[in-house]
Amino acid sequence: MSSLAWPTFWSDIPETDRTPLREVISQLVGCGVVPGDEGSGRDLYRLVRNDYQQHVQDYLAILGLELIVDSDPPLLQARPVPEECDLLETFTKAETLVVLALWRVYDEARSQSNQPAVLLTLNDLWTRWQVYFDRIDPPTSSTLREVLHHLRRKKLIRFQESEDSTRPDDALVEILPTLPRVIPFESLAAWLERAALYDPHAPEPTIVAS
Repeated sequence: MSSLAWPTFWSDIPETDRTPLREVISQLVGCGVVPGDEGSGRDLYRLVRNDYQQHVQDYLAILGLELIVDSDPPLLQARPVPEECDLLETFTKAETLVVLALWRVYDEARSQSNQPAVLLTLNDLWTRWQVYFDRIDPPTSSTLREVLHHLRRKKLIRFQESEDSTRPDDALVEILPTLPRVIPFESLAAWLERAALYDPHAPEPTIVAS
């Protein structure tokens, strides 16, 4: 039992639902996502989806976040609203480039199929990297794995090491729909514009006076 008083604006919520609702808010503010297809997340997902969507939406709105309730795969996501949310995390350059590569993979896969799951191996990701960023040195295998583990903790991907220790590059990466929402691009052109910022051989920008 928490020693903190329950907020008066949620006095209508029964005692039995208060602890799980605290857990939902903690996860959404802490990492942005509550997966609804694993562990205790199943019950938390159903609780919010069925009874407390408006409550959670109103709470997150104060923080500049919007609630997204997905059904396939089932998950809750707190998505930052551009220019309204101050709870944004800064990625390192290595993390940014990996996220950009994953966004491109996801976008291309979804343009060809409506399947919500986008799967690829670590080797596939490495190959795509060399296509997308042909003038940027790719990360080392250990750096790439560190980044993927970080993104997994943020619930942007699922990452499973290969069961065959002799084939580590067969590790599986599942890109979740949470990732393109965290870094939304309106089009491939917008993606290319952002990716060009990391090209060490790109020409210096030209300043045009008005």
